[in-house]
Amino acid sequence: MSAPKIFAPDYYERMRALEEASWWNAGMRDLADRMLRLARLPARGTLLDVGCGSGQTMSWFRRQRPGWATLGLDVAREGLRAARVGAQERVLAGSALDLPLPDASVDAVVTLDVLQHLPLDGGDTRALAEIRRVLRPGGVLFVRTNAQALPRTPDDAGFSFHRYTTPELRRKLEAAGFRVCRIGRVNALLGLAEIPREMRARRTSAGAYVGLLAEVPSRGPAWRAKRAWLRAENALVAAGLSLPLGRTLVALAQVGRGNRSP
Repeated sequence: MSAPKIFAPDYYERMRALEEASWWNAGMRDLADRMLRLARLPARGTLLDVGCGSGQTMSWFRRQRPGWATLGLDVAREGLRAARVGAQERVLAGSALDLPLPDASVDAVVTLDVLQHLPLDGGDTRALAEIRRVLRPGGVLFVRTNAQALPRTPDDAGFSFHRYTTPELRRKLEAAGFRVCRIGRVNALLGLAEIPREMRARRTSAGAYVGLLAEVPSRGPAWRAKRAWLRAENALVAAGLSLPLGRTLVALAQVGRGNRSP
């Protein structure tokens, strides 16, 4: 199976297709919507998508909340080009380690599958501090990243690839000045199907990072059943429970206590 690597053009081509068509991405948007509703966002504000890729998360967010403005940031020119042309989004080229924005200038931040690819020598800590800096008091952060699972995956220095445990992510969010409102694993049962594919891919890979293995699925009864199952897991995390297993880790956090505390 072809597994395109991050920052390669074919990586973003497949990611765009998955964001449009996969049950996993549909389920992840269900979860993001559920978590952000807990934050009781105001009718108007500005959302920053750190690591926006092709811009589809911003387009989805604005359909849900038409009073909001969105701004995307990414280091990958290929992703930004797609966001400008296809999704017609407002985007900036830049790094999560040094956000090109003033202090306290946005109301909410989403960062999806970015932390695990930042430099292993403290890149995630620096990025979280930058996100904290640009958020206004009471601002909200939604994070999605890879969770350490079975079999355990070592760090891959070549691709700056890291998997998180729940306590580690909580600790780093709190150290950056966030109050963690919800944190937990999802993609528990269905994620088990990924293990054989990853193990096969790792045999031919030089490191722990194996690229984007998922293929674009066709919609049908199985697609709907998988999305429904993921919604059930989402409900547990939104209720404040943390599954013991799960290959995806999400967190909702807030700057200070504010007036919109979930």
